[in-house]
Amino acid sequence: MHAFTERLMGHSPAVSGPVTGPYSGYSLHGPGGIQVVLPEQGVVLGRATQLSPTAVWADPGNTLGVLSRERTLTVCLDAGGTAIGPLVGEPRWSETGARGSALGIQFVGVSSEQGRQILSVLEDAVVRGSAQPEASPLPVQEEISGLERIESILTAISAMNNRGVLRRAGRTVRVMLERLDSERGLLHWRCTEPGAEWGQPTYEIEVVGYNSAYRMRLEGSVAQDGTLVTRLPERLWRVRHRANRRVAAPEGLRARFDHPLWKELGRRERAVADLSFSGLGLCVGSEDLVFPGLFLMLELELADGECLYLSGEVRHVSPARNDGRRVAGLEIRPRTEKDAALWTRFVSQTLSPATRTSEDHLGPLWDVYDASGYFNLASKSAEHFAELRRSFVDLGQRAAQLPHLICQTVWPSERGVEASFSTLKAYRHSWLVHQLGRRPGKPNEPVAPGQILRDVYLRTLEHAQSDPEFKWAFCYGESTVPWIYRTHVRFAQRTQGTGQNLVMPLRMMDVECHELSGHSAGDLDIGPASIGEKYLLAGEIARTRPACYVEALDFTRERLELWGVSRAWQGAGLERERRILVARRQGVPLAALVLELGHPGTNLFRLLDSARLFPLAPEGKRSAYVALLDEARRWFAARGRGSFVFLCEDDGAYAQTARLHDDPATQPILWIIPASQVPEFLEHVSEQSVGRSRSNPNH
Repeated sequence: MHAFTERLMGHSPAVSGPVTGPYSGYSLHGPGGIQVVLPEQGVVLGRATQLSPTAVWADPGNTLGVLSRERTLTVCLDAGGTAIGPLVGEPRWSETGARGSALGIQFVGVSSEQGRQILSVLEDAVVRGSAQPEASPLPVQEEISGLERIESILTAISAMNNRGVLRRAGRTVRVMLERLDSERGLLHWRCTEPGAEWGQPTYEIEVVGYNSAYRMRLEGSVAQDGTLVTRLPERLWRVRHRANRRVAAPEGLRARFDHPLWKELGRRERAVADLSFSGLGLCVGSEDLVFPGLFLMLELELADGECLYLSGEVRHVSPARNDGRRVAGLEIRPRTEKDAALWTRFVSQTLSPATRTSEDHLGPLWDVYDASGYFNLASKSAEHFAELRRSFVDLGQRAAQLPHLICQTVWPSERGVEASFSTLKAYRHSWLVHQLGRRPGKPNEPVAPGQILRDVYLRTLEHAQSDPEFKWAFCYGESTVPWIYRTHVRFAQRTQGTGQNLVMPLRMMDVECHELSGHSAGDLDIGPASIGEKYLLAGEIARTRPACYVEALDFTRERLELWGVSRAWQGAGLERERRILVARRQGVPLAALVLELGHPGTNLFRLLDSARLFPLAPEGKRSAYVALLDEARRWFAARGRGSFVFLCEDDGAYAQTARLHDDPATQPILWIIPASQVPEFLEHVSEQSVGRSRSNPNH
């Protein structure tokens, strides 16, 4: 028998309830390791491949047949002379595949002292590099080459005074990129750590962007007087660990929790280090016994005295600092709908403190759209929008109570409102970003280059990221506007190799409900689509449109009726619906009309009051489109609308006959990106906002 089995210790009663995820703790690798011993069977099970205070996994090898009928097992751990056990657990046999023939043992009744021993052993393994958190996601990594993009990234970083570190053997030195000399291809660095030394070239430097770290190797002369000049690197390496940006938590914010495994530890209150919509960092000590995979129920008391309740899973615990403190990174979810609204508002304000939501700035907000030229887009005028002002203001006043559907971001200043940007949940998994307005001139207070546009983009799109159902961001933009071209269009072009995004030209035509075409429908029968015709339409759209178009705009068979998002809007007292009509001749479907209704004031160009046409037969476009557009006029008029937007996705050869109107000088686009690309898009916006031209950024 293994000598370790002679050291048996008692164990405490079981703790009920799920307190960890299925694969909690740390994965183990490398030489040595922790041996799993089964004293009652007199065998060494094998080396542990994963371990936490709640479970251990190991390869059972030849003992698989001996153990296959056991319902409970007594386990001891041998960690290079450190004895832990006995521990009692229930076997969890893995499926063949990802874990091979591994055996998992779910511990029952681990004492706090045993938990402390296990975590101490694991911390030593992390320091040696032979353990890593099982729950930690792999970072997003990208190698960047090309002088234009490298200059764009580093120009933005220098303008925003982002922090950086020089990495040397055994330590880091804080640095800052002061400026980029593009004519000479030079970077000017400053050491921000008094008394620190740069050392000898080559220099390994890492600087922080919007939500990524950029690493580079730089050549240069030996630095003097705290400054260093290097040549531009030929490539950068971008690393991003999180989808959501994190920032430092407000001073004094603390979280209270009880340990779910060991109540005897008592109620804990710990400082919150940082936060994002989906997570927070909690300052903990070794005595708190937290580890990856552990679920915690947190209570946060905000500055105004209101309490916020969150549930979170520990995803990572940092190594101990000199003072013994650690930061536990948690993925969190609000406990209730009330908590979700409060958390969204609190995090939004923390992430973008210069911005606000619009409910207290609706008068100045309307003035921004007037002053910015937004009302003049597509040959419109301010008078054209006057009738929408009351519904726009009414919806803006309600938006603060509807964060799951709407966000209107403003950047206030002494002049009123400097800029605004909005987003709304138009489809089940998709948020429309729209209504960007920017007041001409500069605010009275000093502002970093591009900060205003950068801030409204960050707050607006990060709000969409707070929705657990968020999968797509989309907009209808005017590609002739330089800002839209440089941000939206160029980003989609840069990432088009993924096949997940779209920049699709279209025509946005105004249709007046009273202005019928004057042409008879003849022998056409127009009426609601049958189930079979809806399936036919879904198949036609899937055949002729990219997959991201189908998914983002709810044109799948399951979501074609728009029921899910319609119920959410209607439950909030807002209008939102989709109706599908079909034109038939002698029972044969020729073309389909997809009509959508949005609440008045949701978009000043009435983009949610829209119509689309799709052929269902080769002759459908020629013979049925004009009649269907007349039917669309009647449908919208019956719902109190005077006009709507026809989103034309073909050549529009029937436009004159159907009495449609648009401005031939405009070049609208439908722009779609997946939620997974939003962090990279916001990184791109941060770069472009610094060097943007003085042309109007509105769309």
